[in-house]
Amino acid sequence: MRRVAVIGLKVTAAVLAAVLLYVGVTFVQVWLASRDDNAHKAEAIVVFGAAQYNGRPSAVLKARLDHAVDLYHRHVAPYIVVTGGKQPGDNFTEATASADYLHTKGVPDSDILREVSGHSSWQSLASTAAFLKVRHIKDVVLVSDPFHSLRIGGMASELGLDAATSPTRTSPITGLEAAEYMGRETVAVAVGRIVGFRREAGVKSVVTRDVG
Repeated sequence: MRRVAVIGLKVTAAVLAAVLLYVGVTFVQVWLASRDDNAHKAEAIVVFGAAQYNGRPSAVLKARLDHAVDLYHRHVAPYIVVTGGKQPGDNFTEATASADYLHTKGVPDSDILREVSGHSSWQSLASTAAFLKVRHIKDVVLVSDPFHSLRIGGMASELGLDAATSPTRTSPITGLEAAEYMGRETVAVAVGRIVGFRREAGVKSVVTRDVG
């Protein structure tokens, strides 16, 4: 019995060590991805939504939109896709607030596509992938905060998009707060790689509505 107990402890220790190594490697990958800007010529720029206040983008969302505008004016892609639905009590969707902000930066409405139903990164990207497929658009550049890069790249791959990530460098999320988000993203990526990002996000089916 004692020998069995010792073997059990060794197996448990080995499993724990493997889990810690896996999480540690994933954290390094999340950190490295946050430092990379892989923007290249593409068919569309996809901006992940964030909070808005009565039609005004939050500082986080504004930083993402400003970066997307810079890419657009550098002719990285001819379209900007803005994403995000309404939170309870909101009068505007994140996508609408984003589109209105882009207008003030000289982006014509004809070059803005809207995804207005998503309530999570997965939902927004799944819906976006669906309506871009109708338009025969597959090559995209994803814009969000740096800590988000690895996970949204993984989601895009799962959804059949050819995606590069180009994170904003002006996000107000910095320091300890950014480190906390990095930790959350590490867990999300670690789980998503095992069970799939759709399941990790708790979504039962891919959104297929065309809301462009």
